[in-house]
Amino acid sequence: MPTPMPTAARLFAALAFAAVGFLGAEVLKPAFPEPVGFGWFSPIMAAIGLLCGWLVMGPNAGQGAVRAAGTGLRTSVTMVFWGMLLFALREMVLRSTARRYDGITEALVGTFGILIEQGRILLSSPETLIVLAGGGVLGGLLANWAAARFS
Repeated sequence: MPTPMPTAARLFAALAFAAVGFLGAEVLKPAFPEPVGFGWFSPIMAAIGLLCGWLVMGPNAGQGAVRAAGTGLRTSVTMVFWGMLLFALREMVLRSTARRYDGITEALVGTFGILIEQGRILLSSPETLIVLAGGGVLGGLLANWAAARFS
């Protein structure tokens, strides 16, 4: 696979979605019911946002404002999916090393349970949804502007 060529639209999209990932993670933290050691949660979500902005939004910028807003929302959803999957797998590994599962099948099924719980927490935080949706639209529009301005 050829390396994606750097463009202003990719750069602006990557930076915008890194910010959306970081801010979304920060706003989501209070929604967790029990104290959680978040550690690198926000920086990792920023890195996932950076990659999603570069790989998902960046190449699709420059096709009009409406399409950019829709692609920005899709980029936010993609970022949330990969973030949830990564942290669910991490939690599954932690539970596996604590011997909470009897086998690989139970661990994989447990991962889906963790994903469902994370989704419930995410949906219970309207502030986070607003940051992700609004940031996705704004990030898409910013990338679209950069594509038009610097092409």
